[in-house]
Amino acid sequence: MPQLRISDASRLLGVSDDTVRRWVEAGRLRAGAGEGGRKVVDGADLARLAQELADEPTDGSVRESARNRFRGIVTKVTKDTVMAQVDMQCGPFRVVSLMSREACDELGLEPGVVTVASVKSTQVVVEVPT
Repeated sequence: MPQLRISDASRLLGVSDDTVRRWVEAGRLRAGAGEGGRKVVDGADLARLAQELADEPTDGSVRESARNRFRGIVTKVTKDTVMAQVDMQCGPFRVVSLMSREACDELGLEPGVVTVASVKSTQVVVEVPT
């Protein structure tokens, strides 16, 4: 049975170590003692929780068919006269979207803006949550 350290579990879920510890204390996630007495979580239990978290409803402001949605923050915007490249950090993932400059300007995308990257096939759609 695979076991992961708290820090590894938190990185996989995109939350803080403290959040994982609170979930363990609340019984939402099982943990035991690993090598050296450090707390570890059960890999299968972590996978179940990851799916549960992914299935949690959003605020309901956006409904669409895309399932691969990554909440993140814009780190860099490069524009020319027609196109824009938007770099986002979504947890441990760097996601890059190419879009028209007009769309980038309309969304007000600049470093520091919170976004949701919806990945479907080879396209990345950027949304700004309401």
